[in-house]
Amino acid sequence: MKHTVIRLSPPQLLVVTFLFFIIVGMGLLKLPFATTQSITWLDALFTTTSAMTVTGLAVVDTGAAFTLFGEVVIMGLIQIGGLGIMSFAVLIFLMLGKKIGFKERLLVQQALNQTSVGGVIKLVKYLFIFSFIVEGFAVILLASEWVPEYGWGRGLYVSLFHSISAFNNAGFSLWSDSLMGYAGNPMVNITISFLFILGGIGFTVLVDLWKQKTIRKLSLHTKIMIVGTFVINTFAFMMIFILEYNNPHTLAQLPLMDKVFASYFQAVTPRTAGFNTLDYGSMERSTLLLTILLMFIGAGSASTGGGIKLTTFVVILLSVVAFLKQKKEIRILRRTIDETYIFKALAVSMISVLLVFTALFFLNMTEKDSSFLSILFEVVSAFGTVGLSMGITASLTAVGKWILIIVMFVGKLGPLTLAFSLSRPDKEKIRYPKEEILTG
Repeated sequence: MKHTVIRLSPPQLLVVTFLFFIIVGMGLLKLPFATTQSITWLDALFTTTSAMTVTGLAVVDTGAAFTLFGEVVIMGLIQIGGLGIMSFAVLIFLMLGKKIGFKERLLVQQALNQTSVGGVIKLVKYLFIFSFIVEGFAVILLASEWVPEYGWGRGLYVSLFHSISAFNNAGFSLWSDSLMGYAGNPMVNITISFLFILGGIGFTVLVDLWKQKTIRKLSLHTKIMIVGTFVINTFAFMMIFILEYNNPHTLAQLPLMDKVFASYFQAVTPRTAGFNTLDYGSMERSTLLLTILLMFIGAGSASTGGGIKLTTFVVILLSVVAFLKQKKEIRILRRTIDETYIFKALAVSMISVLLVFTALFFLNMTEKDSSFLSILFEVVSAFGTVGLSMGITASLTAVGKWILIIVMFVGKLGPLTLAFSLSRPDKEKIRYPKEEILTG
C-alpha cells in the first residue's frame, strides 16, 4: 500500500508552521494556571495570534488577565514571531551541529523576505547576536527606571517584557494604558522607541551597516530605508505636534518638553510598534488619518514589523513620478530599479488594499456600535501588525475577532507569501500578441 507524501512549498510550510505555533500557544493560554480569570478559546486564539504576529491588539488586559506563566508564554510567542520561526529552527540545527540543507535555506529566505538564498544562514547568526545584545542592553536601561519603582524582581521582569515586546514591534504592555504613564519620561521614550525603530528598519539593513565601513558601499535598499525612515518620521513628528498642540485631551495640558516627547513617540510608533503614550481615542481625526497611512506603510523588509513596507511605498511613488515625467526607467541614487520589484510592489499594495477593504466591509456589518473611523483604524492596525487601537478591540463581536485574526495572520506573513502558498506556478510558455487598452 502506497503512502501519499504531501510536499509543501516553502510558503506553504511557513504558513503551516505559523498556524502550529498559534494553536500550541492557544492551548497553553487555556491552562488553568495561565490566567487569573476565565477566558474563552476565541480570546486565547486572538491573543496568541496577536503575539505570534507581533501585533499587540488585545481583547483582554494582558497584565491583569494572565499569570506570570501566561505572560511568559506571550513573551515567548512574541520573540519567536518577531525573529522568525525558521530563524529559531536554524539556530537549533546549528547548536546540534546539523547541516542546513537547501530546502531549509529556501524557508529562511522566504521567512526573512530575502531576494536570494546566499548568505541567509550568516544573516540568521547576525540576527540573533544583534537581537540579544540590543534587548539585553535595553533591559539594563529600562531597569534603571523601573527597578527603583517596582523593586528588583518585578522591575527586571517588566524591563525584560517591554524590551522584547518593543524590539519585536509587538506593542504588548503589562499596563492597561500602555505607556501613557510615562509620556514625558525621557528614558522610557527614547529606549522603547530606539528598540522598535531598530527592529523595524530590517535585519538586512542592520547587517549592511555593520559590515560596510563607508556610506558609498551601502546597498540601495539600506540607503532608501535610512533616508525614508528619517524623512517619514520627521514629517510625522512635525504634523502630530502641530495637529495635537491645542487638543486638551492629548498635548495641550503637557509641558513643552513632554509635548515634544509625546509627539515624537506617536510619530514613530505607528510604524508597527503598537505602544502609545497618548490616548488615540481622543486624538484629532486628521491625526488619526495620518496614523492610518503610517500603519499601512509599515516598517522595513526582513524586519519585525508589518505593513506593505517602506521600500514598497517608495517604489510606487517613484513609479508614479517616472510615469508623469514620461521616463521608461525608475532611477534613484544613480541606480535603476528592476521591473520585477515594481510589479511586486504593485501586487503587494493591491492585495493589501483589497484585504483591508474586505475586512472593513464585513466589520462595518458586524460592529454596529463602533464608528467607521475606529473600525478602519483597527483593521489597518491589524494588517500592519501595529497594535494601536481607538479602544474597540475588547468590545468586538465573535465574528469581528475572527476577521481581525485573519487580517493579523495575513499581515504578518505578507500578502504575497499567502498568495504563493495558495497558487500554483504558471508553467505555460505560450506567448500571445500584444494589444493596447485604454486606461486612466
